[in-house]
Amino acid sequence: MSETTRTITLLRHGKAEWNDGEDHERPLAERGRKDAPAAGRWLAGSGLLTDLVLCSTAARCRETWKLAAAELAQRPRTVYEDRLYEASAGELVALLNEVDDEVAHLLVVGHNPGVHALADALAGEAEGDLLPRMNRSGFPTSAIAVLSFTGSWKGVEHGAARLSGFWAPHA
Repeated sequence: MSETTRTITLLRHGKAEWNDGEDHERPLAERGRKDAPAAGRWLAGSGLLTDLVLCSTAARCRETWKLAAAELAQRPRTVYEDRLYEASAGELVALLNEVDDEVAHLLVVGHNPGVHALADALAGEAEGDLLPRMNRSGFPTSAIAVLSFTGSWKGVEHGAARLSGFWAPHA
């Protein structure tokens, strides 16, 4: 099973409202409510079949995933994970290392700067100009990065993956 190719899709939550309330409970702004379904349509058109979704418990991530998932033919199993909120790239790698090897394709719905830092750290190589494009963009809200690697989730580490896709709604 160690030669299995695995895919990690990273989805940053949609544009959120700024308010005086608790950051964790910030809802999507109007633009986020428009961009999240567009991200879902991109995912649906990618042909990637997701086995498991790990989604931050933050309101803006849950709302982004709900809107994006509505565009998919079939909603994958979803686990809402508190540890994704404000997670660093290192903390995200630790979460990836816990994923069961029966999962071939994992989608993570999370936050910057962690999601961008993770994509950049994992991408030891990239197709075409994807890596500079992703880094130039700053990984905007509702952006998606697709990375693949060979081996076990326990072996995910810096530079182990290939960036094979990057999409952002306004890029």
